[in-house]
Amino acid sequence: MSPILTPLFAVLAMMLLGSLVQKLRLLPPDTDMVLNQYVYYVAFPAIMLIALAQTPIDEILQWGFIAGYSLAMLITYLLVILVSYITNKGRADLAALRALNSTFGNTAFIGIPLLSMLFPGEQTALTAAAIASLLSVIVFALALVVIELYQEKSSGKQEYKQSPLVIVALSLIKNPVVIGSAIGVLLSALKFELFEPISIMLRQIGMTSSPCALFAIGMVLAKASGSQESYNEKSSVLNQIAELSWINVAKLFIQPALAYILLSAFGIEGDYFVMGVLLASLPTAASVYLLAERYQIKVMISAQAIMLGTVLSIVTLPLIDNFLH
Repeated sequence: MSPILTPLFAVLAMMLLGSLVQKLRLLPPDTDMVLNQYVYYVAFPAIMLIALAQTPIDEILQWGFIAGYSLAMLITYLLVILVSYITNKGRADLAALRALNSTFGNTAFIGIPLLSMLFPGEQTALTAAAIASLLSVIVFALALVVIELYQEKSSGKQEYKQSPLVIVALSLIKNPVVIGSAIGVLLSALKFELFEPISIMLRQIGMTSSPCALFAIGMVLAKASGSQESYNEKSSVLNQIAELSWINVAKLFIQPALAYILLSAFGIEGDYFVMGVLLASLPTAASVYLLAERYQIKVMISAQAIMLGTVLSIVTLPLIDNFLH
């Protein structure tokens, strides 16, 4: 059995437990929202901060890793944007959401626990996942601005007086994940050692991010599957199948293939290379569904893409892991 299956099944079991609890209504209906907010605003920034702060700055500034992973994500994003513009001309919001579905992998909520189990005791696992998550947040911010600007233009309102670059910058500055990461990188660069009780507190809080996030993802997916009939998706079954297939082909095959080629081209080897390709191979994050629901764009397609991608990853991740080894 592939070594990756053990941590993968553990991850999926936590998600399944969340789905089961949601289906049985054992907890209040907004529990998933509370858990997601806790992870997003408290636990995940804590683990990013402590993981980066305790990693030498030379290991964080893996420019080859950053460039290879970023380019793989960007090329996939632009490819999906291009195809979307051909099929739905003028719909920048649809293109941005499809591209986000095809590039925004669950590097934080699945990637961190998965790499921690695959590479036990290795700080580089948390560092690689933290870098990938930070890069994904930037892509998420870009897609968010595109959707906001398109909807503003469609509604005839002119609320944004600032340029898109300023809007992206402001959204990143206010992002708790970015703030936690920035503090961690700064502490690493200054070689500043945190007071031991604070380090222990941050690590303990950060360690709750994975189980809470996975449990919440399961609850979100259960809600999404349960409310399928409440959304009016005006596309045929064949169109839905084609769209879901394209999203997951781009996410589970094209992006990792590009990561493999580009990381190799930038001279990345060893654990960082394996981690980079595996992080690029992860299914779409549940955050994309929450964004789709917020703006009412392809809500069910996003939910179905996440569910299908997560199920398919049971097959694709072990295959890619075996190929890498």
